[in-house]
Amino acid sequence: IYTCFLTWGVLQERISTTPYGEAKIGRFRYFIFLNMTQSFLASTVAFFYLIITRNLIFNNVNLSLFKKLIQVSFFGTIGAPFGYESLKHLDYPTIILGKSCKLVPVMMMNIILYRKKFPLHKYFVVLLITVGVSAFTLLQPISEKKKAVASNSLYGITLLTMNLLIDGITNSTQDQIFRKFKISGLQMMFFMNLLSGTYMLIYLLLPISSELSKAIEFCIEYPEVLQDILLFALCGALGQCFIFSTLKNFGSMILVTITVTRKLFTMLLSIFLFDHHLNVGQWVAVALVFLGIGLESYIKQLDNSKNKLDKIDEKKKFKE
Repeated sequence: IYTCFLTWGVLQERISTTPYGEAKIGRFRYFIFLNMTQSFLASTVAFFYLIITRNLIFNNVNLSLFKKLIQVSFFGTIGAPFGYESLKHLDYPTIILGKSCKLVPVMMMNIILYRKKFPLHKYFVVLLITVGVSAFTLLQPISEKKKAVASNSLYGITLLTMNLLIDGITNSTQDQIFRKFKISGLQMMFFMNLLSGTYMLIYLLLPISSELSKAIEFCIEYPEVLQDILLFALCGALGQCFIFSTLKNFGSMILVTITVTRKLFTMLLSIFLFDHHLNVGQWVAVALVFLGIGLESYIKQLDNSKNKLDKIDEKKKFKE
């Protein structure tokens, strides 16, 4: 997941910031078109994976499940625009804080929407990881360019809150689908991306939007952008294969933990590779994150050991 989405992030920045053409004046600004391309390619990758592994695409897919997939795909599609728009109205620390707190709405929506109960230690683990990741990123030196970003507004905070809540609804609903229905991770990847791509295509075909025609014109005028778009979509598609497998086998809380700690682990990697330095506060933040992850692993190991002992006791009683 880290490898695919670090590459994906680099390609996204390249597409959005690179001036294309000989005169270096063409800039790509068509992100719904970009996301639609990624969705359809990800759906295609999942389709061929299911075919190659001889898994039936519509296996165990009934009307009730399909309605849920339509719902979760819709929320997954509308969440991103709120996030993109909020970036224009918030300062850098607030954006980072929002990105670091994604575990909270996921847990909250699991509790509110689906009455899921978490062990007490889970709340403590979420608190440690959220505080640790937030502190780590907020204590990182900020460039003058990022400091110059517009200050916070109520509109920007509302957009960010909507983005986080929609993410929470999406992830908690995915959890509920896996608990209730017999569907594989790659099946969900296929249907969610196909439906999300369709939603975006319908929007782009509406008279109120001229993005589709402008994006096609840009690609015709600057064909070199097509390579970057396809690589971006392919990295996203491959990353999603691992994401949906993680979601199926470990749940949304583990998946979101992986995504929110990505920046911390990449920064630690750069420290060891390029001799970068952290301040004392950042090392404390790293310790909090590792404490949270370590606590979760330790308790899970205790639970597994307890389950094994219970099974042994049951076998002994059965023999007696």
